[in-house]
Amino acid sequence: MPNPIIKTATHLVRMFLPKPMAAPVDMSGRYVIVTGASPGSIGYETARILAGWGATVVATRVRDVVLMEAALKDDLRNGGADADNLTAHALDLSDSHSVNAFGAWYRDKHQGQLHVLINNAGIHRKTLAPREKAPLSEDGFEIHWRTNYLGAFHLTWALLPLLRRAGVESGDARVVNVSSGLHDRVGNTDLFDEVPHREVPQRDRPHREVPQRDRPRYHSWDAYGKSKLAMIHMAFEIERRFADTHNLHAVAVHPGVVMTNLTLPQAFRGRIGKAAHRINSSLASLVLLSPHAGAQTIVMCASRRPLQGGRYYERCDVAEPSADSLDAAASKRLWEQSERWVRSRARHTAHPAAHDENS
Repeated sequence: MPNPIIKTATHLVRMFLPKPMAAPVDMSGRYVIVTGASPGSIGYETARILAGWGATVVATRVRDVVLMEAALKDDLRNGGADADNLTAHALDLSDSHSVNAFGAWYRDKHQGQLHVLINNAGIHRKTLAPREKAPLSEDGFEIHWRTNYLGAFHLTWALLPLLRRAGVESGDARVVNVSSGLHDRVGNTDLFDEVPHREVPQRDRPHREVPQRDRPRYHSWDAYGKSKLAMIHMAFEIERRFADTHNLHAVAVHPGVVMTNLTLPQAFRGRIGKAAHRINSSLASLVLLSPHAGAQTIVMCASRRPLQGGRYYERCDVAEPSADSLDAAASKRLWEQSERWVRSRARHTAHPAAHDENS
């Protein structure tokens, strides 16, 4: 793992440098999905900017979708853009039924047109108590892996026929995976313990209690980094599989250390909690990027033409990810195991459409 002191110093120096901004691009006629667009997030800013540039955008979050949509539309109107460019829909990446339902809704709503998928949604739990017991999803996975990676993989897999078709027809389709600089906390050997090998749903497997002495040490920051390393592998494997045949490109993005609800958990409730959160927010603004600044590299990767696929981007430019993320064999293995799991979920849930590998 790189020296955290050097990484912190580099970040602080960059806070005093000009923030790179994505150049406006006419996105008219481009259909875009942005996951994880809660107000105050980089996903919200990404959806607002791209819709403001003329893209037809669907923004998602788990709950309070109506409120999010209203806020985004107000912002678009206030900026002189067409609010009809944006719609919102519920999506819970940790729930296979929700992913399948969203895919079916999207295909019907937009007649199967999709040019850009931005896998931005993510969670970071237990940031203040990272060594506590691993939080699990309802189907038994470590929650960061299940939401940040497996859910994003499931969504991407379900929408691949649309993206491949758009790539062939328009000459340019994209998947933008939002990763993190924390991906270098772990290596490839850490990934495959989380990937199911049997083609049955996790919830249908017999539960086996692992003795405490045999459990690996849990740290939520490592778990988060593991999910973000997997997102880079996914992007690079999409590029290898579909760039030449379908003009479908994929990149991974580190948006920077951004001031969002992920980085500013509200540890206390009530008046004290609100006051502490305001103080923390004021102090954090000195050392953390705003969501608007953090969205710029994502927006650039979603809009700039041409864009080099199969790369890792930071500060609106190509950057170097960890050496582990460049291991093509690991990317292939992760893809194949994840795909087997998604296919098993498709058989056990109402999948909206057959997944045609040749489409």
